[in-house]
Amino acid sequence: MNQLDLKGRNAIVTGGAAGIGFAIASRLAGAGARVALWDRDAAALAASAQTLGAAVSAQQVDVSDEAQVQDALARTLQALGHVDVLVCSAGITGPNMTVADYPLDEWKKVLDVNLTGVFLCNKTLVPHLVANGYGRIVNIASIAGKEGNPNASAYSASKAGVISLTKSLGKELARSGVCVNCVTPAAVKTGMFSQMTQTHIDFMLSKIPMARFGEVEEIAALVAWLCTEDCSFSTGAVFDLSGGRAVY
Repeated sequence: MNQLDLKGRNAIVTGGAAGIGFAIASRLAGAGARVALWDRDAAALAASAQTLGAAVSAQQVDVSDEAQVQDALARTLQALGHVDVLVCSAGITGPNMTVADYPLDEWKKVLDVNLTGVFLCNKTLVPHLVANGYGRIVNIASIAGKEGNPNASAYSASKAGVISLTKSLGKELARSGVCVNCVTPAAVKTGMFSQMTQTHIDFMLSKIPMARFGEVEEIAALVAWLCTEDCSFSTGAVFDLSGGRAVY
């Protein structure tokens, strides 16, 4: 494993109790950062915080609720003093259905967590990071946001929104010392697979030239670099992690 230097840095990872978020939190902590896990699953949050140890704090928060996000930041600042890094990894897949059959309430749930949640976390952290004159924001999008997966319209639309939000915010903050980027993984085998049909899982695998799913550690490796000072001339950018699926 390549060594990155995040000593003295404090990071928030949303969705940090499991899957990609937990892998990212682990990698950041291993690089010397103190990490605040934000997640709405209290049991998973407690278990993950215990696993990662003393360098980690935990805040139960629904990222789609602005008041909860603001409160979580206040509590995180009490615990850590300041924040340098925000990684937005919280997300849900929604059902695998055609647009014609997609229930409006399910559509709203996916957009609320995957897009509005990222917006609220970015919006809430930006004043703090700008005031400090330094920051790194990494939003977890998806290859579905580039290509649009059939039978996953809400998920695809939400991740396309995350890509565009990242581009907009990156340009807004380009002279502030805060870099904002996103990554677009292809399918990574995590607990989120339980929210998908096997047919949809098979479809996603068939689209990957490497003929395998990504590993959470592979996502975490790139995200960790994007959180360092070395990532200093990339902002508003989209970094591909698709096994060759969408190289643009």
